[in-house]
Amino acid sequence: MHDSPGVAPSEQDGTYPRPQLVRARWTDLGGAWEFDYDDADEGRERGWTTGHPLARTITVPFPPESRASGIGDTGYHSVLWYRRLVGAADIAAAGHEAGHELLLHFGAVDYRADVWVNGTHLASHEGGHTPFTVTVPRPGDGFEIVVRAEDDPHDLGQPRGKQDWAEHRHVVWYDRTSGIWQPVWLESVPAAHIAHLSWRPDVARAEAELTIELSERPPAGTRLRVALRRGDELLAEQTVAVSESRTRTVITVEALRNGQALGDLLWSPDRPTLIDASIELEVPGQQSDVVGSYLGFRQVGEGGGRFLLNERPYEIRGVLSQGYWPESHLAAPGAGALRAEVELIRELGFTTVRVHQKIEDPRFLYWADRLGVLVWEEMPSAYEFSATASARLIAEWTEVIRRDGSHPSIAVWVPFNESWGVHQLATDPEQQQLVRAVFHLTKALDGTRLVISNDGWEHTCSDLLTFHDYENDAVQLLASYGTADAVRACLEGIAPSGRRMLVGTPEECARTAAKPAVLSEFGGVSIEASEDGAWGYRLVESHEQLEQHLVGLFAAARGTDSLAGWCYTQLTDTAQETNGLTDELRVPKLPVERIRAMVRGEEHTPVSVDQR
Repeated sequence: MHDSPGVAPSEQDGTYPRPQLVRARWTDLGGAWEFDYDDADEGRERGWTTGHPLARTITVPFPPESRASGIGDTGYHSVLWYRRLVGAADIAAAGHEAGHELLLHFGAVDYRADVWVNGTHLASHEGGHTPFTVTVPRPGDGFEIVVRAEDDPHDLGQPRGKQDWAEHRHVVWYDRTSGIWQPVWLESVPAAHIAHLSWRPDVARAEAELTIELSERPPAGTRLRVALRRGDELLAEQTVAVSESRTRTVITVEALRNGQALGDLLWSPDRPTLIDASIELEVPGQQSDVVGSYLGFRQVGEGGGRFLLNERPYEIRGVLSQGYWPESHLAAPGAGALRAEVELIRELGFTTVRVHQKIEDPRFLYWADRLGVLVWEEMPSAYEFSATASARLIAEWTEVIRRDGSHPSIAVWVPFNESWGVHQLATDPEQQQLVRAVFHLTKALDGTRLVISNDGWEHTCSDLLTFHDYENDAVQLLASYGTADAVRACLEGIAPSGRRMLVGTPEECARTAAKPAVLSEFGGVSIEASEDGAWGYRLVESHEQLEQHLVGLFAAARGTDSLAGWCYTQLTDTAQETNGLTDELRVPKLPVERIRAMVRGEEHTPVSVDQR
């Protein structure tokens, strides 16, 4: 059993799996589950959907490819089965009582999932990075959960990110993360309850828009009470009648009208102010549904060649994160590891993290919200262009924005990276249309953030003009991006990375060319290692050489007024990709204060093109 705060989730401990819709009681179903492979895909015919013990034991929510799962098999297994018996103690721990419904939540199952409860098929879900929920019918004193997960490594139309399609990991692709890899948990709710909520703060209008989706159409007399607080200070309180299953209400926050005190309420990495929200759904004849949430007031934009946060230029000091752990792969080793990851990013001096080819656990976003780190959220790519791959990507990306659109830390959406899945983007009109359509879809779903159509390579239309360049000569790096004329040369011809940067219509090219320029991948320096397959974009022989090299690279990235910011590759060593600022256990390769000084520009080592 877990007891979570009802009205101050900004003070929660980071274990609640859905941090912006918190209820007082829930129970984690992680731990030992029965498990087995079904390589011949015969489980349904053999009656595995109910009452069939499975031969192995796995630790949920760790993928079977990982050591943490207790399985540790990285080979090809496309079909996985899970089974767990839920007892009376589990049901009681979730706070279940008469008149309530019992919800079974899955944080993420990669890639396709079917769920049976007591032999009844209750849900199918496709998309390996987004959540889904099942209502347990007649839980009684206990019930059986069976999950069939399908994750075909050879299906190139499946959004998979950096999960290897080959049997053994290689180059920049890692061992797979199949099946259940985020929390499975129970909570008890009134029959009419809040199923989803989202926030759209508007600083200029001094208001917050709250959209509530209910489990069913409410009866007459239903009311919604909302209170917003900063600490002990009540900022706003509102009660509205609810007659539809989807209700939108706008809450005025008068304190935002005081321009001289506005900074006290705004969220930024330097001052990550969160506003707590308590929400109560009052339904005649049933117990109220009481949830806690939070939001952050902040504005994201661009102008004058700069990224703008709260209408002021804000330098992007970013780091690329794979969100991968050696013992648990894409699943975090535990809730504490997610907080530690955000703390590490801040300790090293970065203001921004670009989570690469992964949709992170919501608890990571909670700590980014609470501790203050800007996030670029990037959709894991498919590896082919097809109608199937396009439909899958659009469907899952829509779910991603729905899940994460209320986190103040997220500043940028990235639906494509380096033309993965649209490899002929430079010349194929159909692939250009897909990238263009997803850019505009993203803006339609969330107009409050910046969108990059295809990070680092060919752009159709983007709100930031991003480059990837692993030139490791600091003087040459500065020469490539040190002046506005140098950046313009990249746009009009072939960039130093060897790519055409602008491939949209003339109007799109002109629009994107005028946007702030960001060097969104550079560096990738690795200390030469003896392990087979270990590599980086540049090898050095010692920690001393690493320090000398990084001093020059960071000075070059910071030594230009033509860039709005940059993102260093990468935060940690990941599998055979040993180009992290830390090793895979998160131990920095140089003293933290030395890395922080380089990142913040406290190293007085200017780089000049005249040095050539």
